[in-house]
Amino acid sequence: MAPQQNTGAGAEAELPEYAGHYRLESHLGSGGMGVVHLARSTSGMQLAVKVVHAEFAKDPEFRGRFRQEVGAARRVSGAFTAPVVDADPEAERPWMATLFIPGPTLSDHVKRNGPMEPAQLRRLMAGLAEALRDIHRVGVVHRDLKPSNVLLADDGPKVIDFGISRPKDSELRTETGKLIGTPPFMAPEQFRRPREVGPAADVFALGSVMVHAATGRGPFDSDSPYVVAYQVVHDEPDLTDVPANLAPLIGRCLAKEPENRPTPDELMRELRSVAASYDTQAFIPAQRTVDVPEPEQGSAQSPPTPARRRLPKRAVLGAVALVLAVAGAVASVRLLSDGGTAREKSGEAGLSASARFSPWAVKPAPQGGGLPRCSYGTAQLLCTQPGLVTALDPADGRVLWRHALARGDSPGEPPVLSGGLAHVLTDGGRRLEALDPASGKARWTLDVSSYRGFRYAGGMLLLIGADGRMTGVDGGSGERIWERPVAGLGEAYVVSFPGSPWVLVASASADGARTRVVAVDPETGDVRWDARLDGALTPAGAADGEVFLLAGGGGYGEAKAVVRYDPRSGAVRRVALPVPVRQAQATVGSGVVYLLGAGGSLVAVDTRAGKRLWSLETSVSQGSAPALDGRRVYFSAADGRLLAVDAAEGRMLGQTPPRLSANAAQATAELPAPVIGDGGIYATAPDGTVFGVEARDPAAW
Repeated sequence: MAPQQNTGAGAEAELPEYAGHYRLESHLGSGGMGVVHLARSTSGMQLAVKVVHAEFAKDPEFRGRFRQEVGAARRVSGAFTAPVVDADPEAERPWMATLFIPGPTLSDHVKRNGPMEPAQLRRLMAGLAEALRDIHRVGVVHRDLKPSNVLLADDGPKVIDFGISRPKDSELRTETGKLIGTPPFMAPEQFRRPREVGPAADVFALGSVMVHAATGRGPFDSDSPYVVAYQVVHDEPDLTDVPANLAPLIGRCLAKEPENRPTPDELMRELRSVAASYDTQAFIPAQRTVDVPEPEQGSAQSPPTPARRRLPKRAVLGAVALVLAVAGAVASVRLLSDGGTAREKSGEAGLSASARFSPWAVKPAPQGGGLPRCSYGTAQLLCTQPGLVTALDPADGRVLWRHALARGDSPGEPPVLSGGLAHVLTDGGRRLEALDPASGKARWTLDVSSYRGFRYAGGMLLLIGADGRMTGVDGGSGERIWERPVAGLGEAYVVSFPGSPWVLVASASADGARTRVVAVDPETGDVRWDARLDGALTPAGAADGEVFLLAGGGGYGEAKAVVRYDPRSGAVRRVALPVPVRQAQATVGSGVVYLLGAGGSLVAVDTRAGKRLWSLETSVSQGSAPALDGRRVYFSAADGRLLAVDAAEGRMLGQTPPRLSANAAQATAELPAPVIGDGGIYATAPDGTVFGVEARDPAAW
């Protein structure tokens, strides 16, 4: 959505100078409940700040709905939404700040350009299905999905405006109060049984949105909202001009009864067969020609095909292929390699006795190339950017090799070292390439499009099927070693951690009272232990044979306690947090869990002593997952800074200067964590820079 200058006294009256400590710069748009402004944080990052209309700020009902929206947005922030940076529902004029995402709304796009092409429609539908899948997993029903609530970002559609009431958008009222939703995109049950609206209503809205994208009108079209309401409840949808390959699926979304509509997972599975009927070039970008010296481009060979026919499975999580589902708002430690031990021992970060590290900074890709995402291994720094994989010498940043990907292909994750090869996700999340880390040449490729996601552990690639089966693939050869059902897999959260011998499968009960955690041996698929723990828990780390989990609760995606579980004895230790940490990201070392929350709160919790060690407000509006070398905690900020904090005392030790992108509006939903190497700490910035600094003296950065 492009910024607009304020016009008229009414707009000026709705434009306070600040919301919290964010300076409001211009008017982006208005809704029934509030005005959205373009704002800027202290570090210069652009934000979209929604401020509730003054006339509604005194209404307890509207304040309650705004609190609900803030809570819902915080719970689902991720790859398919605009992440919440800050909010104050209790302010005189309640407000919420999210990352500003460049791009038009679907409504504006259709107005300017007309209906979408079939290939664009399929990608839009797949992206919205993925978004609804993640929204519903955290117990949220949007209830107002419509073209103006879909942003068309470069990396796919983003769903915005959670749970907000828009009384000015509708003349309809129910006997019990205001109608929630927008009639042309509401499901029949929202008119007939508004108190019984569930996730299927969002699927109906998705169908209506798709008809609008395909034709420029809705499936039920009238100038009168009352006529539209009647049509939604009683008439069949008008699918004229909807592409033939999509019309049956969209028609199922528009079924009158909720139980007859497909789930988001079923939609993604069906869309795979739709994709096969189009020219694949409509979905796989043309090959990129990288203007760099002699990029290595080896010819890839497919891995051996197993004798057993692969079972049909669901779609891969394209932009977040290494994270399958986040229960609550908790992010796990970033996996940089599948072998070795995490750097959690006390002492300097892998610093050799004679090491003398000289700081360096390079831009591996021409013209910046976007935010790099890097991992460390085989004495190299391996980085991905849109269209490119690069190997750097960690001593001085010298480029060792470049491997070109398809134009615009953005892996979204750093390479993962498995079985001696560097695995990179390509083709929009459909395919894995295994590269030789010495040369950058592709050794084999693997189609992962039919899997729900995957993880790495112990030299193995674990493919996660939506049918409850897991497949173990040798990370070096690409050969399938085993395939078997795993207890509790289903829609569970699957995660692995460096140095841990297990892959963990965590699934919470529907009421959040219990969480089942199953540990799978990556080499055989055998279950090593199966535990049922109290509360809704998400694994945050594993070390010294123990598992560390975060206990969530409430509507704000909060971590309220840290739990340590020892599978050998069955002992459980729960440490309550004095203040909940919102959207916590974690790392673990020597029994201490370090949590970085939204807004920059960094907290250390000693699970052996059973207490919080310290808490530090870093003033970072958006941070990466933290990294630990035993003595210091490191994390990156959205403006490209790398920060270091004393792990024992919670003191800020130093930070690098900001490195903002030339496109100040550019935002990313998830920042890459710093990488710890031999004597150096490596980080990346939005301007395309990869840089290394000495670990021993952060004050000199």
